[in-house]
Amino acid sequence: MLLRTLLLFFGVFCMSTAIIMIKASTEQPLLVASFRLLVAALVLSPFFFRDLHNFRSTYGWKQVSKSLIPAGILAVNFVTWIIGGRMTQVASASLISNLTPVAMPFFLWAFHRERITRREVIGTIFTLAGLLVLSGSGFSLSRTNFIGDLICLVSMLTFVCYLTLGRKNGSELSLWLYMVPLYFFAGLICLICALPFVNPIKAYTVPNLLYMVGLGLIPTVFGHTILNYSMKFFRGQVVSVTNLSQSVFSTILGFLFFGERPQTVLYISAGFILVGVLIVLSSGYAKRDKTNEPALVRPVPLTPK
Repeated sequence: MLLRTLLLFFGVFCMSTAIIMIKASTEQPLLVASFRLLVAALVLSPFFFRDLHNFRSTYGWKQVSKSLIPAGILAVNFVTWIIGGRMTQVASASLISNLTPVAMPFFLWAFHRERITRREVIGTIFTLAGLLVLSGSGFSLSRTNFIGDLICLVSMLTFVCYLTLGRKNGSELSLWLYMVPLYFFAGLICLICALPFVNPIKAYTVPNLLYMVGLGLIPTVFGHTILNYSMKFFRGQVVSVTNLSQSVFSTILGFLFFGERPQTVLYISAGFILVGVLIVLSSGYAKRDKTNEPALVRPVPLTPK
């Protein structure tokens, strides 16, 4: 199980790189979201066709429809994350968008009747305390940042909903039969929404192309896919609390790439978050109530055989 824990942390780190490429890109937000998702679908398509070939039943509209609603929610998540991330600082955007443990218990109860444990509550309190400490070094009270923070809040709520639906709607499919159509349809939704504002058939700068490909590969193919994969082995609150360490990674990357220097409270915050994550992880990932929590997918390797 240690490897799965390390894999989860790797996925969280990959997701933390998104805000760096989003802020560096100057392309239209809807196009960025669309190309990011379509690149991910293209890269993972060989795994989709492999699992489709081995699928024992008929793969039709019933199976495809399981990816449609999460795809729409993910499209909203990506667009709001890109818009909000550009309107506020890296630390603030990462902080608000990763307040998932606050919302996750409500979604888990609504969809799966999953209750968080006492140890998860304690770990969540530690991580949220760390985020509150970190917010003191990253928040700005300007009107632009405030609007950006609100948009990031919407992004956070849609992210939690998308992850929770993933465990429910992907229970009858392999990881790739669920995730690849999800990325593809979400990308199409973003592209259609972009058409009234920008013509996607145009010349792109090399840096913007690299940023969009990078967004598709690192925080999407690795980040989002690994988090969905981890939902099979970890309780939902464990995944959401561990994902909070993304704010620390993002703040460090924000300093390295944009010179957004945090105060020394970053180290205090990181300590709180680390303690909280360790407490939650120590609750064990085999303690999910299997009668109320269908697994996200059947075991499917992350690499080709």
